[in-house]
Parts: sequence; structure tokens; C-alpha cells
Amino acid sequence: MLRSILVLILCLISNLGYSEDRIITLNKNYDPKLIGTYISFLEDKDNNFSFHHVRSSRAYMPFDKDIVNFQVSKSTFWLKLTVRNNGSTSNNLIEIIQPLLEEVYLYSPISNSPNKYRLIRQGEKFPFFKRTYDQSVNFLFKLDLDPGETKTFYLRVRGHKQILMPIRIIQEEKLIGEVSNQTLWFGIYCGIVIVMFLYNLFVYYSIKDRSYLYYVLHTFFIGLTQASLIGFTYKYLWPDSPWFGNYSVFLFTCLVSIVGVQFLIEFMHIRKIAPKIYVLLKFFQLIYLVFIISSLLGFYSFTFGLILFTQPIVAIIILIISIYLYKQGYAEAKYYLIGWSSLMVGIVIYVLKDYGVLPYNTFTAYSILFGSAAEVTLLSFALADKINIFKQDKERSQEETLNALKENERIIREQNLILEEKVKERTEALETTNHNLNDALDNLKEAQSQLVDSEKMAGLGQLTAGIAHEINNPINFVTSNIKPLELDIIDLDNVITMYEKLDFNAELQPQISKIESFKKQIDIVFVREEIKSLLSGISEGAKRTAEIIRSLKNFSRLDENDTKPVDLNEGLASTLVLVKNTFPDHLTVVKEFGEIPKVECLPGKINQVFMNLISNAVHAIKNKESKDPGTLTIKSWQDGEYVKISIRDTGTGMSDAVKQRIFEPFFTTKDVGEGTGLGLSIVFRIIESHHGNIDVITNLGEGTEFIINLPINTK
Repeated sequence: MLRSILVLILCLISNLGYSEDRIITLNKNYDPKLIGTYISFLEDKDNNFSFHHVRSSRAYMPFDKDIVNFQVSKSTFWLKLTVRNNGSTSNNLIEIIQPLLEEVYLYSPISNSPNKYRLIRQGEKFPFFKRTYDQSVNFLFKLDLDPGETKTFYLRVRGHKQILMPIRIIQEEKLIGEVSNQTLWFGIYCGIVIVMFLYNLFVYYSIKDRSYLYYVLHTFFIGLTQASLIGFTYKYLWPDSPWFGNYSVFLFTCLVSIVGVQFLIEFMHIRKIAPKIYVLLKFFQLIYLVFIISSLLGFYSFTFGLILFTQPIVAIIILIISIYLYKQGYAEAKYYLIGWSSLMVGIVIYVLKDYGVLPYNTFTAYSILFGSAAEVTLLSFALADKINIFKQDKERSQEETLNALKENERIIREQNLILEEKVKERTEALETTNHNLNDALDNLKEAQSQLVDSEKMAGLGQLTAGIAHEINNPINFVTSNIKPLELDIIDLDNVITMYEKLDFNAELQPQISKIESFKKQIDIVFVREEIKSLLSGISEGAKRTAEIIRSLKNFSRLDENDTKPVDLNEGLASTLVLVKNTFPDHLTVVKEFGEIPKVECLPGKINQVFMNLISNAVHAIKNKESKDPGTLTIKSWQDGEYVKISIRDTGTGMSDAVKQRIFEPFFTTKDVGEGTGLGLSIVFRIIESHHGNIDVITNLGEGTEFIINLPINTK
């Protein structure tokens, strides 16, 4: 009893899966339509069902929609349909409107042999030219069905991509019109794509904007993608390469996404304005690159499933990004948002058609074509609008720059007038100052000459003591102010030069900024005040120097102007007598006068040399802190054509640093009021004018020796 009940239950369950086939009836006025609801199917998950098993199976399931849709699956699907021909012609074809199926096999019963079937093989795995009907890119099978016959046909279907099959029965006569209609729509689409491609390629070569380059590539790949999905590339470009025909769908689908994302990045400057979005978009590009590699390795079904899963996510995110950027005020996003929205609308309509929500017709069948055509057109408008935006920004910027330049030019003109007036005043003041300074320098030279002439035997010490303090300060004051004044004049001259070099044809603001920066660098206000101070000091010093010079002229007298033979020993002796009153007590004077010839010279000048050197030696002995009264040694001797005079003291001596400077004018180690710093300078010039030279031997703390070398005959 229990066994009978179990058998009954199993029979009921098996009958639940069985559906009596609906018969497709063809008549004279039969209109081609989708026949999904007339088809039942059997899934072979292990891909090992035999045709005998398929015929005898009662596990067929009916479809409830017009379009047969198995999504992405590795299974083999068997379709069963029964057709009755009540028409008057046998020229009927089964059309499967899906060119991306790997295998589409039709098992057609042979008339008068109900258990025998003819097998017709088609699919992407076969070259295109092997198809019986090559008018269309879709799969076509001849129904071997005479008028009045009823037959059951079986289709074996397998694919790597989405197995979505609009199936219909159409007469051969009507097929030509359908193919022409499909070719017409795709031709219009190709025309739009080609026009956009060529136009923007030309613009890219004109302006070298990378946004145009990526748009051109995006347009190129989107055209190839649509042609591949419809089947035109397989028919016309590589009909003898089934492998690439299969792989090209994966390749172009991924490339159009990669390039499209890159176009968005370049067009909207994503990397600059939204770094986080940039990273997300780069991640999407990496995903599609992985898809290209995985499909190349043969993981077709797995890859296509991931593409179907990823594509809507990426599309929605890009739509959200476009909306976000548009709301942020980026005008370029307007046309991009409209173009991307039109493509998404086309995709949504196409998908809704596949799931039976919308009817299958020309509009829904080609909605992706319409959407992508609208996208590439609107993106081209977006690029053109971007140029207009750039042009408006540039014109606005140029107008603002022009106004700024005019204002700067007005300010510069006013400043130039003021500056020219001030420079003129300063130049006149400087010229007056320079004239006075030149007079002062001339007077100073004259004073120096007069001072040299006044360095006479008897009155040199008294004259030097009287004028040293008075002339030292004003001269130092003048000389110390000359160099700063020169530097300030150079700074003012540089400012004037920079204004004179202004280029009014170029942008003035950077030039004015450079001048202002230089004026701040030299502190122009301080320079002006310093010039006033220096000129005032020089004027005061010049006045004081002129007064001293006038006093010196009152004490001057001219020396002999002609050379004559002179006994230098007599000159030395006379000098010692004249300066004896300046010697300290207990000073030892050693005279070692040798037999020397008379020397051709100016006696007054040579005696002045002796007086200066002897006076300096006495001063060095006096300044030495020692109980030793000191020794002054004077020697003379002949050395070939020269007469040599040695004046040696046991005074303080000199350091190397002092020794290097002793012949410089106005250099002195004496206290203020004790020396002018001219003595040794005068000595050096007098000896040099007699074509002689002078040597200095000194050690700090041990004394100094001056050796004069004079030629016997200067002629």
C-alpha cells in the first residue's frame, strides 16, 4: 500500500514539470513575432545529454516571456518547439536574433521519417562563410516544413556570453526587408560615429588637447563594440577568425570602458579637483584591464558574468560623479551628464526589453545604438562647449589684464613724472656736490704738494705738530664719506636705469614689481637720507680742509727745481744738527759716514727724506718702554753705481702688517696730533723720483733700519 502511494506521488511530481507544447501555427498572413512563449527548454548542466535522451525527456519547462533568456551560464540548453504550417509556402526560416552564441544546433525532422533528424550546425565557433544564410548577422535555419505539415524541432544552444535569444519565424521574402532595415539603422549610427570621430580627430591635431584624443578613442571603440555586439564586425572584418570574433566582444567592451573613464578624468580634470574620485576611476580601469587578461586566458563565461555585474555599477557611479560635478559648478559637466544619461536610458530600455517589460520593436531593439549615438554627439558638444568656456574665460582675463595694464600705465606715468623731477633735483645737487668735491680733492692734492714742500729741515717738526690734528680729521671725514656716497649714487642710478628700461609693450606689473622689490632691497628712503648726510659731511670737511690749506700756503716756499751734485754726508750732518733738539736725553748717535761721491739730486728733497727718517727713528726710540736710552746709527757707503744711506734705530720696530702699509699716504701709527701719515709717503716718492729705492728691515721690539739706494748719476 505504501509503495503504491509513493509511486503515485512521484508520478504527480513528474507531471508538474511537464507542459504540453503549444503549437506555432503559420498561415498565409503570418506576421513575424517572438515565439518565446511557444518554446519549452531543458537544461543540461553537465553538457552530456544525448539527443535520444533529450527527445524522450519529460522535464521540459515552458517559457512565460517572448524572449528566451538564460543569462550567463556554462550549461547547454535544449529548446523544443512545434510548428504547424497552414500557409501556402515552405519558405519559412527560424531566426535567432543573437549573433553571440558559441553553438546553435538545429535538429530538424526529416519528412516521412519521424525518427530521423537532420542536424544543422551554426555558431561563433564556425567561420561566418559556412552559414547557409549569410544575408543577416543573426542565425537563420530553413524550416523543412511543407504546407499542411506539423513538426517538432529541437535547438541545442550554448554560449560564453549572455544567452539571450529573441527567436522568431520569418518568411524569406520578409527577411530581406528586415536585413535592410537593420543595415540602414546601423549605417546611420556608423555615419554619426565616423563624423564625430573625424571631426574631433581634426580638432585634436589643431589644439593638442588630450580630452579630444580620449574622446576620439572612446568613439572609435564604442563603434567597434556596438558593431561586435550586433555581429557586423564578425561578418565584415574577421569572418574567418572565430576566436577573435568571440574575443573581440570582451576586448572592445573593456577598452571602451577604460578609454571612456580616462576621457572623464581628462575632460573634467578629476585628478586636480577630486583626487579621491580619481583613485576610484583608476581602480575601475584596472578592473577592466583584468577582464581583458582573463578573457584572453579563456575564462569567457566567468569574465562576461563579471562584466555584466560591474557595468551597471560603474555606469551609475559615473552618473553620480557627473551630477556631483555639475552641482559643484563645473559647466563642462552639463553636456557630459546629458550624454551619459542618454546612453544609460538606451541601456535601460534595452534591458527592459530583454526581460519582457517593454515590447520588442525597432526602437527597443536598437535603443543602445540610439543611446550611444546620442552620447558621442553630446560629448562632442561638451568638448565644443568647453572651448567656448575657455574662450570666455580667456576674453574676461584679457579684459581684466588690459584694464590693469592701463591703470598701471597711468600710475607709472605719474610716478615717472614725479621721479624724473626728483631725479633732476638730485642730479643737480649731486653735480654741485661732485663739483665741490672735485675742488676739495684738487685743493687736497695741492695741500699735499704744499705739505711736502713745507717739510723743510728746521720747521718740519713744528709745522707737523701744528697741522697734524687739524688736517687729519677733515681729510678722514671726506675720504670716509666718498665711498658710501659713491655706492648710494650707484643705487640711485640703477633705479633710474630700471625705469628707463621699462618695456611698455610687455606686461608692466612684473617689471614694476621688480623695481619696487629692488627699491625695498636698497632701502631707497635710507639712501636718500644718507646722501644728504654724506654731502653735508663732505661739505663741512671740504670747508675745513680748504681753511687748513689756506693756512699751509702762508708757510710755504719753493725749493730748487734743478738737480745738482750734492755731498750726501753734508746733508746728513746738517739734518742731525737741525733735529738735535728733538733727541731724548742720553741718546747715542753713531755716525759712520764713508767716502762717497757726490750724487746728482735735488738737495732740498733729499734732506727732507733724511729729516723724515731721522724724526721717525727718534720717535720710535722715545716710544719704546725701556731704560735703555737707545741708539741711532747713520751710515753711508758706495756700492757700485749707487750710494747707500742706512738709518737704523733701536726703537719699537714694526709688525709685518704695519710694514706692508708704511708707505701709504696718511697711514700712521702715531697718536693724533703727532703725525700726518705723509712722511714716509713723501720719502718714497722723492726716492722714486730720483730713480732709487728704499729697503726696510725691522723686527717688532728690536728696531728698524731704512736703507736708501740712490744712483750716483740720475741721467
